[in-house]
Amino acid sequence: MQRLVYLVVGGGVGASLTGLTTARHRQTDTGLTTDRHRQTDGLLSHVPVIPVPSVEAAADLTVYQGSASPGSRAVMKYGFPSLANIKSRESYITSYDPRTRTASWVIEQLNSASLTGTSDRKFCDFKEDDSIHVYHRATNADYKGSGFDRGHLAAAANHKWSQKAMDDTFYLSNVSPQNPHLNQNAWNNLEKLCRSLTKHYLNVYICTGPLYLPSRAEADGKLYVRYQVLGRNHVAVPTHFFKVVILERADARGVELRSYVFPNAPVDEKLPLECFLVPIESIERASGLLFIPNIMKTTNNLKTITAK
Repeated sequence: MQRLVYLVVGGGVGASLTGLTTARHRQTDTGLTTDRHRQTDGLLSHVPVIPVPSVEAAADLTVYQGSASPGSRAVMKYGFPSLANIKSRESYITSYDPRTRTASWVIEQLNSASLTGTSDRKFCDFKEDDSIHVYHRATNADYKGSGFDRGHLAAAANHKWSQKAMDDTFYLSNVSPQNPHLNQNAWNNLEKLCRSLTKHYLNVYICTGPLYLPSRAEADGKLYVRYQVLGRNHVAVPTHFFKVVILERADARGVELRSYVFPNAPVDEKLPLECFLVPIESIERASGLLFIPNIMKTTNNLKTITAK
């Protein structure tokens, strides 16, 4: 049976960031300045873009069959973007990268029930993940005095349904070094948006992770991947972050997909979040992960939103 990917509002999954730039400039009636557009375009210009591949041509990924808590089993519905070093927590599933001392990705499920409860982050503390070998894990000392926030990948506020679920989001394996301005403003706004989507969709599945993208050196014009490391354990500082959002429609008419990339740098929080929408293939290529194959195993009606 032929599987169709429905592309809406924008140039489509394979649209280039140049197309997105044009869409952003059409939003001048919102009061955004041209300088702000130039800022965003420059920050996102390093995201690789490739043409739309055949969905069937992508490699299959087997759904993880290990043990998991009841709260995290539902997260497996759309499979995993990779299968290395999978760990299950009360409220999310993660793939850990021992080389960078942070996760490659974290998947969580949000709905109205998960956002309701008496859990309070004042009872939570950032802590080492002692399930990871001491050689390969981050410590609080690595972040101390670094100038970076301990940025949640699975957000604490997404899991008010259980104090343990919220506590689990404070493992340093669920944290990446994040620019404080980004963490406390634009990225926080994106997390709030994801929570608000639970009012309009049956379930919201979120996959979040770091990116390490190349930049061009001025001296020789060549591309290099460069990133800072923190502390004694050399915790890698991402150049960018991605967030892939899978939205299940309440009318059972398929799912919608939104994918965002933010630079790990100060971002004007007044910029619309739509400015950071990118084609999902950009994230797949840059991260080495795959999302579309497993999603298409579950539904043949996928709307991919790349711009508004």
